[in-house]
Amino acid sequence: MSDPKNNNQWHGIPRQEIEWHPTIIAERCIGCGLCVTSCGRNVYAFDYEANKPVVVAPSMCMVGCTTCATICTRDAVEFPSTGYIRQFIREHKIQRQSKDMLKSAPEKYDVKLREV
Repeated sequence: MSDPKNNNQWHGIPRQEIEWHPTIIAERCIGCGLCVTSCGRNVYAFDYEANKPVVVAPSMCMVGCTTCATICTRDAVEFPSTGYIRQFIREHKIQRQSKDMLKSAPEKYDVKLREV
């Protein structure tokens, strides 16, 4: 499982082996900063001189997250295809691992046991 405090692995796989991070398409970017200010993992910094976001910590990006691309009004943020990550999940049997995690830790995941 991913731990936001230690982003060295994702489901036991070294994070550097997973090609998942945003790419900024500079020609489309208007420098609004929504991607920078909305990312809770500090993947971005902002170049005030160029008025553009910069991906400074790509391995901090949550695998599968596309929030910054979703909120970009100019489609200036791109990610690898969903096909890439789905194939990665199949090849590494992550879906099975996830089911095993759910079974082994109901105290952590069960909606009836978990405090919100």
